Amino acid sequence: MPVNPYQKYQQQSVMTMTQGEMLLKLYDEVITQLTAVKQFNEEKDYQGANAALKKSQRILGYLDQTLDPQYEISGSLSALYDYFIRRLVDANMHKENGPIDEVLPMIEELRETFAQADKNTRSGAAQTVQTGT
Repeated sequence: MPVNPYQKYQQQSVMTMTQGEMLLKLYDEVITQLTAVKQFNEEKDYQGANAALKKSQRILGYLDQTLDPQYEISGSLSALYDYFIRRLVDANMHKENGPIDEVLPMIEELRETFAQADKNTRSGAAQTVQTGT
């Protein structure tokens, strides 16, 4: 079976991402899926909503599992991820957008916080390379 060049490119780009880039991509996917859930619910496409919610839950579960417990912030992030997952289960059970509307802004804010931290880390690393210290 021939390899799709686009799939090959995507695979290579994922393999060469920094941890920060990968984290942001995961957050972007959760945001995309939750936005889709809202549309699916409005269209009464509950199978589509269920699939998107489950994907979001898997990503959030992965983010939770990959936290490094040596950092104090990990406990707080873990509690947040658990809360997000519980609210997504509620949204799925009740087929409503209220829980999505509640957690989506928090997830977007976390994504922006990590984006800024990644930017600061990169600029700090670049500055260290330039000065040689």
